[in-house]
Amino acid sequence: MPMPEAFPKTKLGADANPGIQLFGKRFFIDQTILEHLAELLLILNSPKRLDKTSTFDNSLPSWEQIQCWPTGKNLEYKVPIRLNLKLFALLGASRIDSRHESHKQHYKDVLVKLENVIRAEGVDKRDVLRSLENLFLGFQGVGLDRTWCAQTLYPLSKAFLCSEAIWEQTKARRDDVTTWDQAIQYFSYDKRIFMARGGEVLYLQLCNAFRKRDSQLDNFLVSYDLTENEKNPQSLLTSLDRGLRAVTTKVPEVLDAIAYLVDKIDGSTWDATNRHESFTECGWCPEESWREGYLFAVELSRLCSAVIDPIERIELLMVGCGLQILRSLCAQTMRYCNPSTQKNENGLPLNFAWIISDPEGREHTMKQLSQRNMNILLAFIQNALRTKEIYENAQIISKIKIDKLYDEADTRYGHKLFLSIGKRLGFIVPKRGPGARFVFNERILRYLVLTMIPPGSRRTYEDFKRALYTHYGIAIEGEQLADALSWCDFPRIDTGGTMGSSWLMAMLQASGFLVHLSDACSLVQNPFSLDQSLSSRKGG
Repeated sequence: MPMPEAFPKTKLGADANPGIQLFGKRFFIDQTILEHLAELLLILNSPKRLDKTSTFDNSLPSWEQIQCWPTGKNLEYKVPIRLNLKLFALLGASRIDSRHESHKQHYKDVLVKLENVIRAEGVDKRDVLRSLENLFLGFQGVGLDRTWCAQTLYPLSKAFLCSEAIWEQTKARRDDVTTWDQAIQYFSYDKRIFMARGGEVLYLQLCNAFRKRDSQLDNFLVSYDLTENEKNPQSLLTSLDRGLRAVTTKVPEVLDAIAYLVDKIDGSTWDATNRHESFTECGWCPEESWREGYLFAVELSRLCSAVIDPIERIELLMVGCGLQILRSLCAQTMRYCNPSTQKNENGLPLNFAWIISDPEGREHTMKQLSQRNMNILLAFIQNALRTKEIYENAQIISKIKIDKLYDEADTRYGHKLFLSIGKRLGFIVPKRGPGARFVFNERILRYLVLTMIPPGSRRTYEDFKRALYTHYGIAIEGEQLADALSWCDFPRIDTGGTMGSSWLMAMLQASGFLVHLSDACSLVQNPFSLDQSLSSRKGG
């Protein structure tokens, strides 16, 4: 089996780790799901360039730019720092022992400068500042145990998107830093500890999905129930770009205005962190991941066009990013497993199956099947990392012992990453201990309904289950479960689960997504279209 091809077509470099060689640069266990989304939205909302001469501001490159992507060129994007904003919003929520004296002094200076620009009659300006602090503290995202600058703001607004910032405490202590003017030189913005490039891989998968490959794409899409717009990659790119651009524009304009005011209130800090034309270079994704990238594009386009609350959209986008990472790991794994273990029959376009058990674990047989299915998937991921070509390439490049290298690959990039992402989503339970299995929760089910069915449309229950199977290999009952059991080399069983007793149907009904037409036919609906939203308002 040849080594994975990179997109963009650059040299894979000196990344000896098999996890990076196989899955791209990079999905990493220390990056939370919110930070995957924040990094993706950061790239979408930043000035970007494919060469040094011109930048573009669209969320995604144009069709022409993608088709004529310059050989050997990585995408670059310009990243805002927002150090003043993060200090104002998050210093009070950080660990006391992580607050350097210079940071606390600058925080006081920022408060004084803000107080000087506030115009408020009959109101104590300090009360206004406290209210603003509490407001922005509400947008604290992840990293509660980190220094204030290393935390990530909730990516609801374009003003909250910024790079990772790491305070180099050891160096600052060694050099006896006492003032903010000195301290400003001891922040690092390119260590990739928490913003670890996972969002870049997701972004590049979307770009890669739209490269021209007519016959391959047509053959792939035969298995999917898509609209004419979704089958046309140029039309899909246009609608996706428009939808993604709108994700961070739904907050009141005054919130953005206040955030920008806070961030620029100290001009010297702003100049020191943003004056340079500093562009960040993206990594790469596997070229063959265009299949799951195209499905991701369809699903994001549907989610972005759904008429839902902006905060709920962000929450569901996090679910989508998490599921895409899991899907990417499995799809790429099955391309590089030993050919004798490949399972490419059973109607699985991406060549893997996830057997889902009921959330409560009452169906003992299904619980065991899901656990065994999980073990098979984890073993496949381990085996794929040890593909002959990847193993030999790692031996050549690595400066450490191969066993240690593979321990890191399994723990941070391989099967333990798969488990970690799944557990953070609530897609894999229990969070600790043995017996890992797949389940649904309400957020995952909501995401799947809104992305398997276009807004305002309905599908039969059987068609909905078929879409789950073709998009994600998700098998719950009936024909799909029988095929998934065959994929796992499990014996066929009587799965029972008549329509009336299905836990999936019960969850859909409880969430308001199921319409019963008769005992033999039920529809799953996605009611979140603009037309239905307007009609419901008129009806009210």
